[in-house]
Amino acid sequence: MSLEALTAKYISYAEVVFKELKRTQAPISLTEEMVSSVLSYANDYLEDAKYYKAQGNLETSLTSVAYCEGLLDALRLIGAVNFEWPTKPEPKKLS
Repeated sequence: MSLEALTAKYISYAEVVFKELKRTQAPISLTEEMVSSVLSYANDYLEDAKYYKAQGNLETSLTSVAYCEGLLDALRLIGAVNFEWPTKPEPKKLS
């Protein structure tokens, strides 16, 4: 599948979800088991990304790691985990 087709597919899926989703009453509570489950999914997506990269399927690798990042960001935003994304180190200045 081309990168353009893959992108269009995931965009259309997200659009459908936004049209159909129902919000729950806040606040919600999360159990340790729920957080562990989401972390397990995130780790599985990371492993998939590494596998597909090694196979040369970069489109699927990128999609997988994006899913991983999305789950991690969601957990961080709701306060279930704490972390900072690594930043690119600044180049050393020449004297």
